Amino acid sequence: MKLAFKEFGEGKPLVILHGLFGFSDNWVTHAKKFSSYFRVITVDLRNHGYSPWSDEFSYQLMVDDLKEFLDDLEISKCILVGHSMGGKVAMLFSQQFQEIIEKMVVVDMGVKSYPLHHQHILDSFKEIDLTKVSARSEAEKILMQFIDSNGVRQFLLKNLYWKDKGQLAWRVNFSVLEREMNEILKALPFKEVMVPTLFIRGSLSNYIEDADIPEIETYFPDSQFETVENSGHWVHAEAPEDFFDSVLGFCIR
Repeated sequence: MKLAFKEFGEGKPLVILHGLFGFSDNWVTHAKKFSSYFRVITVDLRNHGYSPWSDEFSYQLMVDDLKEFLDDLEISKCILVGHSMGGKVAMLFSQQFQEIIEKMVVVDMGVKSYPLHHQHILDSFKEIDLTKVSARSEAEKILMQFIDSNGVRQFLLKNLYWKDKGQLAWRVNFSVLEREMNEILKALPFKEVMVPTLFIRGSLSNYIEDADIPEIETYFPDSQFETVENSGHWVHAEAPEDFFDSVLGFCIR
C-alpha cells in the first residue's frame, strides 16, 4: 500500500508514526520544529488520514507498508518515532528490520496486551450520522455525551472533513478498526532488539507502569525511560515542550 505522508526539512530522516485515530496532521507542529535538525516525514498508516482504506488491518501489514514506504523514498537508515499504536508498529518493525533503525522513540506504549478501553469512542462515532449532521459543532455535541475531555474531542474531530459541499466524512475507517480492536490491543511478540530506544510515558497515563519496565527491557536491552510530568497518553500534545526536549536530546546525542 502506498502511504500518504508529509515532509519537512532536510538531513537525517526522522519518521513519525501516529497513534490510533490519529494522522499526520496531528504532528505538523512538532515536525516543523524537528525539521531544523532532521528531514522529518510524518506518515499516515493504513485506514487513517490521507492513506487508503483497506478491509485488511494488522500490525504486520502496517510494518510491510512502512518497509515499502521507506524503500520507495530510498531511506536505508532513519530515526523512528511512534506514538501509541504507531509505537507498536515501530517496535515490530525494529524486530524485523533492525538494520534500518538508527534510534527509536516509543511514546506511551508498552509491549504488553491492553484491555479494551476505546469502546466509548467507537460508540460515540456510531451515534454520528453524517447523512444528517451538517456542521462540525453538531458532531461535537454528540461526542460530548461520551467523551469528557475537550482535548480528546478536538483530537478526534480532526478526522472530520468536508468531502463534498454539505457532506462531511471521516478520515479514519472506524468499522475496520472496531472489528480489529483485539489485534490493535495485542501484545508484541518477543524478540530482542539492540536498537537504542527511548520510551517516553506520561505521568498521568497507565500505558507504561513501573511494573512493565523490566519486561520492556528484555525486548529492548538498550533502552531508557523518561516520564513527562502532568501529561496523559497524548504526551506530545499535553506537554509539547517537554516532549520535544526529550526526543531531541535523545536523537542528537
